[in-house]
Amino acid sequence: MNLEIRVRGPITLEDADRLGLRAEAAPRETVLRGALADRPALHAALERILADGLELIAARPLPD
Repeated sequence: MNLEIRVRGPITLEDADRLGLRAEAAPRETVLRGALADRPALHAALERILADGLELIAARPLPD
């Protein structure tokens, strides 16, 4: 499952690596992109993002 997750503000490279995603800075937000194994992996990543106090802007699938 390829996806893009946008969060408000910066995220460290360590946090992106921990999620198994690549981070790219954009104005006022960070874009995380990568592949997750399945829907439970997506839910786990979103839970970690929220637990870290980051504001989720959007999550969307990307074409394979």
